[in-house]
Amino acid sequence: MPEISYLRGAAFVVGGAVLWSLMGLAIRAVEASTWQILFWRSLGMAPVVLLFIAWRSGGHPVRQLRAAGWSGLVGGAALVFAFAGAIYAIQSTTVANAVFLFAASPLITALLAWPVLREPVRPGTWAAIALAAVGIALMVREGLTLGALSGNLAALASAAGFAIFMLALRRGRAADMFPATFLGGVFAALLAAAVLAATGEGIAIAPRDAALALAMGIVLLGGGLIAFTIGSRALPAADLALLSMVEVMLAPIWVWLLLDEAAGTGTLVGGAILLAALALNALSGIRNRHVTPV
Repeated sequence: MPEISYLRGAAFVVGGAVLWSLMGLAIRAVEASTWQILFWRSLGMAPVVLLFIAWRSGGHPVRQLRAAGWSGLVGGAALVFAFAGAIYAIQSTTVANAVFLFAASPLITALLAWPVLREPVRPGTWAAIALAAVGIALMVREGLTLGALSGNLAALASAAGFAIFMLALRRGRAADMFPATFLGGVFAALLAAAVLAATGEGIAIAPRDAALALAMGIVLLGGGLIAFTIGSRALPAADLALLSMVEVMLAPIWVWLLLDEAAGTGTLVGGAILLAALALNALSGIRNRHVTPV
């Protein structure tokens, strides 16, 4: 993949985040169950990711998939829970509540990396985790009051799924996340089809809803992932984390403007605290990057 400038990389990253921010609005527009949306969205995403793998590998996608090994399989399995949890959360609570809780994933990754990978946690990250816990508690408490506890828990489970996905790749020292992402799409489609068959619900939904779910997979999830990955090559990790927050900030705005869905006070306060924690963690990373080792 050719190198790009910092500004162009930032534009790709923001573009990917904007596409992802539309996911809550798109899920709200589909009249189908969690498993039906997961099936059709995965059916749209998997071929896009496979084509991108083929392009990056010079026409050898099978070789890349085999190279993913066990870390790719574990990461792909973790994505199934992340994808399903995210859809259910958006269907069961406000989009603002769901996406703010999704945003905790990098901090969960850092927390789990300590015992799993023996990676030390920076003091700034510990402070961010403590601050984020306050914000999460406020949002979950409001979800309990409003009867949306299951949606809050699903959002946290989704964030944990993404964290396990990242840990699996790091443990396997995977240089490319796309093979595991493709496997996640395939696993998700297969599991969703099995659940729908077992429950008698079936995969058939209205053509309009199927088209929207496919578009979610092709454009929002697949396209957003490709744009984000291309841009990430030109940005340091801390800068990437800050620009990724565009998704979290825009997602509640779309549903407020177009669906008149407002977030509660607890969600807004807790979300603001969580975003502050993420910014603190990213900024501490920037400071560490400028420290010259002795």
